[in-house]
Parts: sequence; C-alpha cells; structure tokens
Amino acid sequence: MIDISSEIIAKNLTLPVIFDLGAVFVFGITGALAAVYRGYDLIGLFALAFVTGVGGGLIRDSVFIQHGPPAVATDWRYFVAILLSGTVGLLFHKKKKHMGRIIAFFDAVGLGAYAVVGLQKAIDSGLSMPASIMVGMINAAGGGLLRDILVREEPLLFKPGQLYVLAALAGCVLYIFLAIYSGIRAEVAALVTIVFTFILRMLAIKFNWATKPLYRSEEEQ
Repeated sequence: MIDISSEIIAKNLTLPVIFDLGAVFVFGITGALAAVYRGYDLIGLFALAFVTGVGGGLIRDSVFIQHGPPAVATDWRYFVAILLSGTVGLLFHKKKKHMGRIIAFFDAVGLGAYAVVGLQKAIDSGLSMPASIMVGMINAAGGGLLRDILVREEPLLFKPGQLYVLAALAGCVLYIFLAIYSGIRAEVAALVTIVFTFILRMLAIKFNWATKPLYRSEEEQ
C-alpha cells in the first residue's frame, strides 16, 4: 500500500528554488514582450515584466499560504530574474509581427513551471491535495491574468478555448502522479510535467482545441 501521508507528500514534492526563479523569468519575458508590442518605455517594460513574473507567486503567498512576506520580498534573486526577463524582452523589439506567437511560446513554458511550483509550495504549507491543485492552477494563471488586465486585453483565463487553465490542471495531476505514485524524483517529475504542459498548450493553440461557451448570442448561432 502506498504511503501518501502529508509528510511523505511534502518530502517528495520538494523542488529546488531554480524552478520558481525559472518560472518568474519565463513569465516575466511574456510581460516584457507585451510591453514591447505596445511601445511602452523601459519603466513600463520592467514594471509589466515584474507584475507578470511574480504576480502568480504574490497571489499564492499573500492569499493562500500566508507564511510571512512573499518570496519575492525575501530573495534578491527574483529581482535578478525580472531584470533578465526584461532584457530578453528587449531583444525581440524587431519581431512585432510575430509577437503573439512568441508570447504564446514563453507563456506555455511558464504555465507548467508555475503550476508545479505553486502545487509544491501549497503542499509544503499543509494544504489539502485538492486545495494545493487549485493553488497550483492559480499560481500558473495569475501572472498572465494580471498582464492581460493591465494591457486591457480579455484574460486568457476567461476565454472559452485553448485549454489554458485546463492545461495547468492536467500538469498538476500529472506531477502528483509522477512524484507520489510513481516515485520519480521531484526534479524529473517537474521537468516532465513542464514539457507535457507546454506540448498540450501548444497543440491546443495549433489545432484550436477549445472549451465551449455556456451561451451563444443569436448573432453567433
């Protein structure tokens, strides 16, 4: 019989901080690219990179976990990750024609990374498994949600289609299965989950795999 006590789960789902920093870096790039596309100045670029990069983590730490200051406020490496992501975003300033695809690419990478990081941190804090999965999904989608709100776009979170939040949910479930039930090391399980979530998200975009809206107006029917 498999031991799935909270202590065993927390131990198995412990990830190095590089996964959290990597997720901040990748999501920060999407914020920087969105700023470049809209012609923001350097202040706007790094501000949007910051909000997008750490937004999900801020929601996670301040609303759900509440174990002192958010991680970004206690570790200088998060600011370095944001500076690097903003710098990378500047390199794409001549690629405005393909900016949507570039943002979608980095967003898909960050989605899986932040899903497993949020899930792990929630379990470490003693949350139940269903609650931890919810936090993982919110952690994954939070930065993109804040980015879209700030640039006045309809958030992907609310759009019917393209399996955004569902891709994060699938990643969380896969990570738990690999790290707990299959006994794979957390780092390996996280990498597999990130690749899986990325592929699922990109396939959903390419083939327009979509959920359906609850209501269609007469003009759409």
